[in-house]
Amino acid sequence: MRPELEYYIVIPAHNEEAFLEQTLHSILGQSLMPKKIVVVNDHSTDGTEQVIDRFSAKNTSITKVNATSSTSHMPGSKVINAFNMGLSVLDEDYDFLVKLDADVILPEHYFEKIGLIFNTHHKVGIAGGFIFEQDSDGEWKRNHPMDNDHIRGAFKAYSKACFRAIGGLRAAIGWDTVDELLARYHGFELYADPGLKVKHLRPTGKAYSAKAKLLQGRAMYTMRYGFLVSLIASLKMMWKLRKPVLLFDNMKGYFDAKKQKVTFIVSMEEGRFIRKLRWKNIKRKLLKVNS
Repeated sequence: MRPELEYYIVIPAHNEEAFLEQTLHSILGQSLMPKKIVVVNDHSTDGTEQVIDRFSAKNTSITKVNATSSTSHMPGSKVINAFNMGLSVLDEDYDFLVKLDADVILPEHYFEKIGLIFNTHHKVGIAGGFIFEQDSDGEWKRNHPMDNDHIRGAFKAYSKACFRAIGGLRAAIGWDTVDELLARYHGFELYADPGLKVKHLRPTGKAYSAKAKLLQGRAMYTMRYGFLVSLIASLKMMWKLRKPVLLFDNMKGYFDAKKQKVTFIVSMEEGRFIRKLRWKNIKRKLLKVNS
């Protein structure tokens, strides 16, 4: 086993004044501290920058990067463009790299355990925990409509080897799915630890623009899912989230992207691998249901 691993954190932050302080406190309270924390003030119009300045004045490990982009809170390219700006000020002297949202609270031993996962499971390329959100009664409950081996985009940790192999993160909607598919394509494994419970202070998607509703289907098209896999994935999302409108929105987004001949974000070979993997998972789940 190697010594304790070293890591960097990059936090894209757009209008996160209400939550960023709690996120930074939870990082600074970690049992295994990061070497550097880069917070990207992504065109914020509230007091986000002042929060970053206050923390960076007291902690030399925290660096601020100012970015100019749109003021809308959209998933996909906006957040990854900000992440890449933060990444550009870092060197490659790390063992794993973390993309973190600015509205989460991490348990005290979170990164110590993430480091242990990478240290003991050398095939793991992406690791993380599980999201918990407060319901109307104030109870923290797991919110994870995806598969149990999916690591949410709010707290992705990448081994250096995996991050290099997948070519970094795609600045497009679906980035936090295609990264995992490409990791598998390159022979890496995923590790979602149910013992790592992360509190998400803003419910998923709450701040997203109404324009975002069609982007999931668009992402399925750009990842070369094909019609049938996209339809099945949309039906699964509709059932898990109990929102029938998701099926319509996803398929409209898919066909709009096809009509517009939107650029794919994976190669033909990667697309074939992705479809084969998706069909394998679909068949496995059908066999499990029927057994």
